[in-house]
Amino acid sequence: MIRFEQVSKVYPDGTRAVDDLSFEVAKGELVTLVGPSGCGKTTTMMMVNRLIEPTAGRILVEGEDIATLDPVRLRRRIGYVIQQVGLFPHRTVLDNTATVPALVGWKRAKARARAAELLDLVGLDPTTYGPRYPAQLSGGQRQRVGVARALAADPPVLLMDEPFGAVDPVVRERLQNEFLGLQATVRKTVLLVTHDIEEAVRMGDRMAVYGAGRIEQFDTPASVLGAPATSYVAQFVGADRGLKRLSVTRVEPDDLEQPPLVRLDEPAGAAAARLRGEDARWAVVLNEEGELHGWVAVEELSAAGAGSVGDLARRMEAWVPVGAPLKQAFSEMLQYDAGWVAVVDGARFVGVLTPAKLHEALRRSVDADALGVARGDVDFDSVADA
Repeated sequence: MIRFEQVSKVYPDGTRAVDDLSFEVAKGELVTLVGPSGCGKTTTMMMVNRLIEPTAGRILVEGEDIATLDPVRLRRRIGYVIQQVGLFPHRTVLDNTATVPALVGWKRAKARARAAELLDLVGLDPTTYGPRYPAQLSGGQRQRVGVARALAADPPVLLMDEPFGAVDPVVRERLQNEFLGLQATVRKTVLLVTHDIEEAVRMGDRMAVYGAGRIEQFDTPASVLGAPATSYVAQFVGADRGLKRLSVTRVEPDDLEQPPLVRLDEPAGAAAARLRGEDARWAVVLNEEGELHGWVAVEELSAAGAGSVGDLARRMEAWVPVGAPLKQAFSEMLQYDAGWVAVVDGARFVGVLTPAKLHEALRRSVDADALGVARGDVDFDSVADA
């Protein structure tokens, strides 16, 4: 979808902003460009829509050399989201969102209908927010409008320059989540510039780590964190890259332990007798459909006598869906001071993730990337099996 072929940008004073870049972004892929200020990542992005012209090399979008295209028409085919949003203060939110469709010749009714559709898609009710002006919105809401405006003419390519940098950390994380959900639906080809390694890791299908005008490593976030290509990359991603990798390593069924199980309507005494030989202190409580209900202490079952498991069951606070990042599971453990986290598929119980198994999953992920094999094919002595 986007291909750089030996692209360089040298300014008249001799400054080499970008030096002989060659890489490709696949259709529907979100690639983050990350690095310190002045490393060339924004220059790279701005050459895609010809806001900056390269000195040498070629850039192709959908197989076309962009140097042969009219710059204005090219830009109308490419969505562009910047940190400060850049909404027109004198135009309503609906009209701001309809800007590009109107510029490319859509009829007003069609452009406004598309704008309303996109506002709804980014979580802003068009009947409520459409008539408002940018000054009447919060920073996060303005950023959503900026994303909606960039998507309004259905461009195949989306360029995002520090799109979430102007809001506070809580709003930033929420916007990142919302955009990832949106990207799963619209599947645009995205270049996202950021100086924040956490954001690059979290958002990118792949990430390009920049040095001085060059890409030092171009790979998946997990590979960059697990096997930095150079000492520069290792230093840039940080000594805590193992912790960062928790964000991009998913909980898989093979990572889980299978605890004792009891049924919600099972007599407490019978459940206690059945568990006595398992040397268990607690058990997971399921309903008759095999869905997670909670947990129960075995000693309470033994002391209960009459009654059912459901009379003693406690709410399960710490749980995550299968496929969630290990970081989310670790956060649940810390938040609820839990020794394990339940893992569900929908409502169906799958297993529990313990701290030892979490560590094992992370080690398997790192080794799998280094060996080029699946996580399930990695074998080593585990603390969890000791």
